[in-house]
Amino acid sequence: MKKIVLLTVIACLFIGFFYFDLDHLLSLEGLKNGLSEFETQRAAHPVLVGGAFLALYVLITALSLPGAAVMTLAAGALFGLAWGLFIVSFASSIGATLAFLASRYLLNKTVQQRFGDRLKAINEGIKKDGAFYLLTLRLVPVFPFFLINLVMGLTSIRVTTFYWVSQVGMLAGTFVFVNAGTQLAQIESISGILSPSLLFSFALLGIFPLIAKKLLAIIKARRVYAGYKKPSKFDRNLIVIGAGAGGLVTAYIAAAVKAKVTLIEAHKMGGDCLNYGCVPSKALIKSAKLAKQMRHASDYGLENTEVRFSFRAVMARVHDVIRKIEPHDSIERYESLGVEVIQGYGKLIDPWTVEIKLADGQTQHLTSRTIVLATGAQPFVPPLPGIEESGYVTSDTLWDTFSKLDEAPKRLLVLGGGPIGCELAQSFARLGSSVTQVEMASSIMGREDADVTTLAQQSLQEDGVVILTDHKALRCEVNDEGKQLIVEHQGQEKAIGFDVLLCAVGRAPRLQGYGLEDIGIETNRTIVTNDYLETLYPNIYAAGDVAGPYQFTHTAAHQAWYAAVNGLFGHLKKFKVDYRVIPWTTFIDPEVARVGLNEQEAKEKGIAVEVTHYGLDDLDRAIADSATTGFVKVLTKPGKDRILGVTIVGEHSGDLLAEFVLAMKHGLGLNKILGTIHTYPTWAEANKYAAGEWKRAHAPQKILHYLEKYHAWRRG
Repeated sequence: MKKIVLLTVIACLFIGFFYFDLDHLLSLEGLKNGLSEFETQRAAHPVLVGGAFLALYVLITALSLPGAAVMTLAAGALFGLAWGLFIVSFASSIGATLAFLASRYLLNKTVQQRFGDRLKAINEGIKKDGAFYLLTLRLVPVFPFFLINLVMGLTSIRVTTFYWVSQVGMLAGTFVFVNAGTQLAQIESISGILSPSLLFSFALLGIFPLIAKKLLAIIKARRVYAGYKKPSKFDRNLIVIGAGAGGLVTAYIAAAVKAKVTLIEAHKMGGDCLNYGCVPSKALIKSAKLAKQMRHASDYGLENTEVRFSFRAVMARVHDVIRKIEPHDSIERYESLGVEVIQGYGKLIDPWTVEIKLADGQTQHLTSRTIVLATGAQPFVPPLPGIEESGYVTSDTLWDTFSKLDEAPKRLLVLGGGPIGCELAQSFARLGSSVTQVEMASSIMGREDADVTTLAQQSLQEDGVVILTDHKALRCEVNDEGKQLIVEHQGQEKAIGFDVLLCAVGRAPRLQGYGLEDIGIETNRTIVTNDYLETLYPNIYAAGDVAGPYQFTHTAAHQAWYAAVNGLFGHLKKFKVDYRVIPWTTFIDPEVARVGLNEQEAKEKGIAVEVTHYGLDDLDRAIADSATTGFVKVLTKPGKDRILGVTIVGEHSGDLLAEFVLAMKHGLGLNKILGTIHTYPTWAEANKYAAGEWKRAHAPQKILHYLEKYHAWRRG
């Protein structure tokens, strides 16, 4: 009942404000017309007018009514800078607190009960840094003044904290507006509009957000760097820890702009992609694909061949491919580009100092204005009982382990149904292994649409992979029957025998051993960064797998540009990382490539889409290559040719996707793709034909009907 009464009072005051046309008085025109009358009343009753003005200001802000900005200007015009600042400062803070309390009393409990789980992270953030969040909003008001009051009332921030932070945070902005009001009061003629003091006062209104933002950065820096002594000079402009894709590109860019940069790597140059991931897996996939094509040579008018090969030679070729690409990422190349490369283990000592443990046991310390963490990721091994005794391999260790084998493992069990697991399962099945793939979820490649996962599963099964979805791994055992994985399916346990267990359930960022916890850099599965890739310390950045949210070589390189440029030139201009158009490909056969939304994500996010589908069995080049399995699926805004997402399944899908990535990046629609000449006969024509399918579905039927009549008339 109390809430109903309070709501009724607020509603009556709100309606009355507009009913009696009070909003007109709180406009610039109303201020101009009433200024002389206010001046007269203030001169006669200064205390009464001042008190009434304060009470009115409190009421307007408490009810979240429009006009606070005009009243702030009026305060300067009526009471001068000192008294105007005093009145408005307290009135705005008191009114804001009343609005805050009303929001908390009326809505907080209901909102927290209904959305408590979703607000958990926000509540924890407010509890930890609520005062600083509020100060940021007050100094740089991204959101309207009244909205901040109402929203903060829904959080757990203390009332006293809300009041004093509002009082302090709004003081600078209040000063700028009140000062502008004093200048308005002094205008006596048209020429007064161009007075330097008035122009300066209103210039302050425009540049204040920039000044406040800079001030806020200084406050934040003093806060996070408290307890550390900043060096008076630095050994380097930039230090990069980790020489994977993210670290290499960061160092390359820094050297290109003539910064003094040091790249630290504890193991192998090129990181995971060159040594354990992209390069070796694609070399293996190529050999495995050729083996299948030889077995099915009749598909191309030739005789099927019994494939004979040395598995050791296949693995030797994988390492040979790595060796041929190694020079691109070598120490010699990067030193020739101007990068100092140190082989050792880098650890943060303070926000500017890196300790390097060298291979010979010595220790070196370097200071740098900017540090970039590009430490990458490593295979995640689930804590299954008995897994350590199983002699498992991962996508990192299998290359050296399998290189010692004369033939592929007879019984290979792949744990995990993601892209890595699927690529390796299919490849080793084609090379002669009896492969069983275990996935806890209901399908493999669960991030993709159902039609994609169905095709992927069919393809792997055709190559002999036994896929067990909805099977939860429980433990590993070694007994008289050999090695076994015990899984649970539909409430029942069963054992799956294997010779080698390949653990491919995902990758975890490397966070330990780099000093992050020692200096308080926050981690939550990945290193926590802002939109500029800054960590807790504005001079320390993270890029690549360790920063997330994607674990792709190309996104690591993409982030590296932002880390390098923001780190070296952020004091002049910073750039937010652009994640709008991120492509990726799973290199099973046929390949699965995607950029932007798919149907599954669009449904989850409530985004309306129109789906255009083109089957590759209609493409001349696909028919000629006997590779007609797959499709191009384009999601567009309903009724528009704007591309929201593309999924391609088929030969060369990763290459075909590039045209759509370019189109989405630069805002080009399907009409532009349709109007582009594509060489015949090529796989790229699939993109044009997909655009043609969309165009056909949006043909102007009414106009075509009249054109048919027109042509009939022309024929006589």
